[in-house]
Amino acid sequence: MLCALIMAGGKGTRFWPLSTEEKPKQFLNLIGEETMIQMTVNRITPIIPIERVFVCTGEMYVDLVKEQLPNLPERNIIVEPQGRNTAPCIALSALVIKKYYKDANMIVLPSDHLISDEDGFRDIIKSADRFVNENKEAIVTLGMEPTRAETGYGYIRYGNDEKKINNHKVIKVDAFVEKPDREKAESYIEEGNYLWNGGMFLWSADNILNQIEKYSNGTYEALKDIETVDNEEIQELINNNYHKTEAISIDYAVMEKSDSIYVVPSRFGWDDVGSWEALDRYREKDDKGNVLVGNAKVVDSHGNLVISSSHDIVVEGLKDIYVIENDGKILVGQKSNVSNVKELKSII
Repeated sequence: MLCALIMAGGKGTRFWPLSTEEKPKQFLNLIGEETMIQMTVNRITPIIPIERVFVCTGEMYVDLVKEQLPNLPERNIIVEPQGRNTAPCIALSALVIKKYYKDANMIVLPSDHLISDEDGFRDIIKSADRFVNENKEAIVTLGMEPTRAETGYGYIRYGNDEKKINNHKVIKVDAFVEKPDREKAESYIEEGNYLWNGGMFLWSADNILNQIEKYSNGTYEALKDIETVDNEEIQELINNNYHKTEAISIDYAVMEKSDSIYVVPSRFGWDDVGSWEALDRYREKDDKGNVLVGNAKVVDSHGNLVISSSHDIVVEGLKDIYVIENDGKILVGQKSNVSNVKELKSII
């Protein structure tokens, strides 16, 4: 029984001031008419019904989840009392999902990524699910085939142990590699056996809990009683015990230690939309190369990024600048420096 876990607790600081702690990027419509979390849910529900889609988020975002995903059952909103990184989030969610679907497999997805080939994405998930059903102790990750020497992503190095499921390669992982510098990233591309780590995993709930018990025992011990308490007592147990978990990512807690990890090389138009540059790449542009969002207009201007959440903005006679407005805060600068926007937070 395949279920989906969507992790939606991040604070989206890289998109400040548009993304704020009160309403981070997963709840914004950065790319199209739908918000990022709506896009994530809608691309998975053709193969996983909404009854088997779970969202793990922070307490302060529960109302946003309910507002933006009105068809999501309330029991499927898993609430973290505080952010403790991805390993506790996944342990907590696997235990909750097992309460309702004893023999569940889980596809774990970030809530704020872009995927353009959604049919291809779903086909790969179906192949990975079949592989896990046939190899119960396997952990499968989706690795993005790199299109550039990117320094902002971690990488996955794979070896020669290759299988095939439904016309998709499934290859044994050699190592997870931290974000490289430019020289290393270029060497990874040249070597040809490195993929971007997109943070998407598929495993059985039983297996990931066994792995967490083995490699992050403090987290497992803090939460294991979720399996035995009544449903109405789950949140109280979480609130009382979540602070005892180890604040660590699933990559460090399990992925770098487990010896049964496989990767499916994937090419389905993926981007983590983690920067203003990514927004500039994917938003529709006018005939002068301007990206205009909200109440934004340009006159005799080229290649600008102009974003307004509430105020009217008109840019005249300028080229390659950014103007970002949110809640009365207005930032203006050279577009080549847009990645530095969050560093201005301390002076506004």
